[in-house]
Amino acid sequence: MTTTVHTLKEWAVAINALEGGKTIVLLRKGGIHENKGRFQVAHEQVLLYPTYEHQQPSLLKAEYAGLVHPVTSGWHPETVRIGSWAQITDILPISDEVTVNALLPFHIWNENFISDRLKWKPQQPIFILLLRTYKLPQEQEIPYCAEYGGCKSWIDITSPIQLQDSQPVLSDSDYGQIVEEIRAIVH
Repeated sequence: MTTTVHTLKEWAVAINALEGGKTIVLLRKGGIHENKGRFQVAHEQVLLYPTYEHQQPSLLKAEYAGLVHPVTSGWHPETVRIGSWAQITDILPISDEVTVNALLPFHIWNENFISDRLKWKPQQPIFILLLRTYKLPQEQEIPYCAEYGGCKSWIDITSPIQLQDSQPVLSDSDYGQIVEEIRAIVH
C-alpha cells in the first residue's frame, strides 16, 4: 500500500514513544464507541494519530508522565501532526494479569493502567498490539475535523497520505528480537 487514510488514534505520548523506538507495544481494550463495545483491529497498516484529551500522567511510568501536558475536556488542535504509520504485526489477547504485568518493561504504562484496564469489562481481554513503526519522509499537518473526535480507535482521514520512502524506526533485527521476547512471555 502506497497511500492510506486509515488511522489509529492513540495518546500523543504513546505515539512519540513508538516514533522514538522506545516501545513497539500498545495496550487496547476498546473505546466507548467501538463496534458492539469490543475492540477490533480495523486495518493492519495505519497512520498514527495523536490524541491529547484523555492522556493521564497517573497511568504512565514516571519517565513518560512528565511528557503529558493536560488539556481541557473537548480540546483539540487546529491541525494534527501525522509523522508516522505502523504495520500491526501481532494482536495478542491477554486476560491473565500475571502475563500482562510481565510485559511492563515493554511499554509506557504503569501498573495502575493495567489494573484499571483489566477491571473494566473484565470478561474482555486486553489486546497487546505490536507495531512496526515507520517515520514518514515528511511530517504531515492535517486539518482537524469534528468527525475525528470522540472515543473511537479507528478513523479515516479525508485525504490519503503517501507512505513510500518511509523509514522503519527500528531495524528488522531489533524489531524481530523484541517481538520474540514478547511472544515468549505471552505464549
